[in-house]
Amino acid sequence: MLAKVLVALVISSGLASCSQGFVEFPVTPDQQKTAIENVAIVRLDASNIDTFSQPARGYARSALPVGKASDYRIGSGDLLNVIVFDHPELMLPVGPRGAAEDSGFYVQADGSFNYPFIGEVEAGGRTASDVRAEVAERLANFIPSPQVEVRVAAFNSQRVVVAGEVKVPNSQAITLAPTTLITAINAAGGLTEAADTRAVSLQRGGRLYTIDLAGFLNAGLEQNNPLLRAGDVVTVTRRRAQEAYLLGQISKPAAIDLSQEPITLTQAITRQGGLNETRADARGVFVFRLVNGRMTVFQLETLSPTGLLLGTRFVLEPADVVYVVRSPLSRWNDTISGLLPTVTATRAAQTITN
Repeated sequence: MLAKVLVALVISSGLASCSQGFVEFPVTPDQQKTAIENVAIVRLDASNIDTFSQPARGYARSALPVGKASDYRIGSGDLLNVIVFDHPELMLPVGPRGAAEDSGFYVQADGSFNYPFIGEVEAGGRTASDVRAEVAERLANFIPSPQVEVRVAAFNSQRVVVAGEVKVPNSQAITLAPTTLITAINAAGGLTEAADTRAVSLQRGGRLYTIDLAGFLNAGLEQNNPLLRAGDVVTVTRRRAQEAYLLGQISKPAAIDLSQEPITLTQAITRQGGLNETRADARGVFVFRLVNGRMTVFQLETLSPTGLLLGTRFVLEPADVVYVVRSPLSRWNDTISGLLPTVTATRAAQTITN
């Protein structure tokens, strides 16, 4: 009688297992051929692992026009030093601080400044060399062969703004030295830990460009470190989490953030405490990934150290789902464990009846 009750309970438990709270996935090639449709299964081995050893997402080349370094164009608010050699009387008196700012000529709102003898000089939109040539030509009416030098003493007219995930958001002057994206970010204190170097925003002339700065830092793409122009607004965006999900018979199932560095399958599993040795089926470490709209399943067998070594070369992608299935022995043990209370109760009832 007891044997018949035990068999009946095993059969009923086996039928109910399909509705229990765990996922089953066939682990052998024969099972996979007959049980799965419209799913590509890739069994990872030494012959194909190199295909998956680099992140699928490459570095995007910037669509921003590259541009070239050009001479500084003077603007309103700039301070100019105009020096005529051997004629100190043409220089403004030096202030008590002795700074160049105390003896210069400010470019007015209309782009001009006034100079002794020759009067108004147009400087806005011109280079220092252009202004020097005009001043020398006009001074020649008063001074034989004047030797003139024009310098920008203070750069006030042209600025760029750097905001977002930098340590010291600020406004920076455009000077004679070319200002690139990376030098502007460094001048703002550098990136914060939350910065997304894959999507730096640059607003220029009413258009918004997204620049993959990591392409310059990691792959040397020069166009991803463009020269900045006056009026540019750089915003370093906050990094969004890009996660892969570890589920099933893993010691600590969790979501793994992939946004800061590439993480391999073995790394991810190890960081979460490894496989649950008493319950995991070492043949069934699966990575579920959507590739071109089709579900692709990568299978890694970890029965031997070779499998774990292969896993160190398989790079996870955002939205990957890593699932480790239960071993048949574990399912059998769970079934027996669930049956024991019922069997014990049945034996007790039988004893009382007898």
